[in-house]
Parts: sequence; C-alpha cells; structure tokens
Amino acid sequence: MKKNLIISLLLIIGLAPKGRAQINEDKLGAWYMYFYNTTIKKGPWGVQGDIQYRNFNLMGDLEQLLLRSGITYKPQNANIKFTLGYGHITTGTYGNNESTTQESRIYQEALYPVKFGERFFTNHRFRYEQRFVEGQDFRTRYRYNLFLNIPINQKTMDKNTLYLALYNEFFVNGERNIGNNKKVELFDRNRLYAALGFYIQKQLKVQLGVMTQTTNAVEKNQLQLSIHHNIQ
Repeated sequence: MKKNLIISLLLIIGLAPKGRAQINEDKLGAWYMYFYNTTIKKGPWGVQGDIQYRNFNLMGDLEQLLLRSGITYKPQNANIKFTLGYGHITTGTYGNNESTTQESRIYQEALYPVKFGERFFTNHRFRYEQRFVEGQDFRTRYRYNLFLNIPINQKTMDKNTLYLALYNEFFVNGERNIGNNKKVELFDRNRLYAALGFYIQKQLKVQLGVMTQTTNAVEKNQLQLSIHHNIQ
C-alpha cells in the first residue's frame, strides 16, 4: 500500500506542469536601441522617444519590445527639459515559452544636464511612471538615472569624438500590492552601464557597452548597442 502511494506521488510530481524556466544569469543578453529627439521649429516644444528590442540571449529570445514617445518642453533661459510620454511594452518569457504580457505606460520626466570642468558631461534624469500591466493592478514607479559622458580624443562632444559613457539608474516601486495576492518589493531594480561611444556627426552617435541589471531575484549582463539621433 505504501509502495503504491509513493509511486502515485512520484507520477503526479513527474506529470505536473513545470513552472516558468529560471533565467540563466550567466548567458549574455542583448538590447538593441534607437533613441531620437527633435525640436519643433527650434522652439521650446519637441518630440523624443525610443525603440528597444531586448533579448534574453544575443538574438531571438524576446525579453521585451519597447515603443515609447513623448512631447518635450524646454523653458527659455532654463537648462532643463520636461517630457510627457507614453510607452507600450511587450514582455516575453525566458526560454521556449512564447507567451507574452502587454503593458501600457504613461510617464513624466525631467532631464537636467550639468557640466563639470572641461570633460565631464552629466545628465540627471528623474522619471515617474504610471503602469497598466496585463493581469495586475495599477502600479507606479520612480526612477533616477545619472549619466556621465567623458570625451577621450578631444574636449568637446562633437563630430568624430570618441567618449566613455557611464550611467547608473535606480528604480523604486510605488504601489507594492499588484493584485491576485501578489506583492513586489520596494526596490525594483538597478542598472549599471559602461560603454564606448562615437559621434559620427554632431547629431548622430553610437554606443556599444554592457549593462548589469540587478533585481531581488536576478543579476544579468546585457550587451547594449544604441543609436542616438538628434533630428534637425
């Protein structure tokens, strides 16, 4: 009797549906990104946005497809830019599972550049997000990113400039209860990034580097290739 019970339990365990595959932290992922911005008739108003194709591996295993754009406003005689925007995010599942989750996101941000000395160009970005994630209650998130660009072969950030690009971004959740008796931590994630960049021309630059993303559950490295386009 006991033997039959043990065999039955083993069969049930063996036939039970498997949970989501664990992310392989040792496998390098890759994000391919295009950022754009422009001003309207050289006035205070403009448009900026980005398209990001993120993979759990170098190509093909979709982590996220992110489409985002916003209206910008830069007050006269003030070195700050404000943005109100919207993003749509399709999030994939690690491994062979092709299921996806959809998210709509509204965001507001302020970008404040500060230069130190002759070669240290920083940007401070504060972003507040309102998130509508499929299968979850309404969520918010706070983000702060410190960017640092350091030109290598010349002092200006201009055509033919080779530069070092660094940033660190910290994410904090607003609402922690997300529905269905699920709860997230106050700390959402941190992103630490280092890359080499090159100005092809004043309005166009490219960067290649590695970003380490750390959450409470995972720490994973992502190759990042990005194009930054200032449309005139």
